[in-house]
Amino acid sequence: METLYLLARGPLCWATAIIFVLAMGWKLSKAWSEAKAKDGSSVAYLSWKFGLRSIFNWAIPYNALGWKENPLICAATFCLHLSLLLLVLFADGHTVLWEYTFGLRIWALSPMLSDILSVVALTSLGVLAWRRIAVPQVKFVTGPADWLALILVTVPVLTGFLSGFLGGTSALTLTTLHILTAEILIVLIPFTRLSHAVFIFFTRAYIGSEFGGVRHCRDW
Repeated sequence: METLYLLARGPLCWATAIIFVLAMGWKLSKAWSEAKAKDGSSVAYLSWKFGLRSIFNWAIPYNALGWKENPLICAATFCLHLSLLLLVLFADGHTVLWEYTFGLRIWALSPMLSDILSVVALTSLGVLAWRRIAVPQVKFVTGPADWLALILVTVPVLTGFLSGFLGGTSALTLTTLHILTAEILIVLIPFTRLSHAVFIFFTRAYIGSEFGGVRHCRDW
């Protein structure tokens, strides 16, 4: 198990980062080429001003009409994304990984705060999963790809959270599983629903430019 742990923490980390950057770059390039070929007139209207205005307004909780109509989903979405961002960057074990693998020294959250953020993330994931089961309109359009995205995010968060309460071989096993499932998640981001982590900025810029520059109205 220790050999697998060292492999996951070292070479596989680099392989994961390289695959993610190359795959995401390819997906973005492909999407841009398709957008120009299929909707060139709209692409010509892309505007930094309207694009950034749309991103900014949708990044404020309960500011957009869509957020106001679904207050619970708004709360779960913002809590999930904020807690994941903080955990990925500043969780105690992650800062060690940043320094060991990439030579980056980053300030670390306390273990207690990391545990709280993990609970927030898991609760938010539970709310989003409940919505896909309980809300008929959402259930109708939910497919295997949506459940795969939820599972891919849930497993590394859960294993990372539980590993902090164990010791000895069990902790090493769960930590190794946490790293491996996180690496699988990162590698699959460009090929799954999770690609919205990057594409959301371009989608909002595209919609914001159309509403602001063509329809002369707000998109939030």
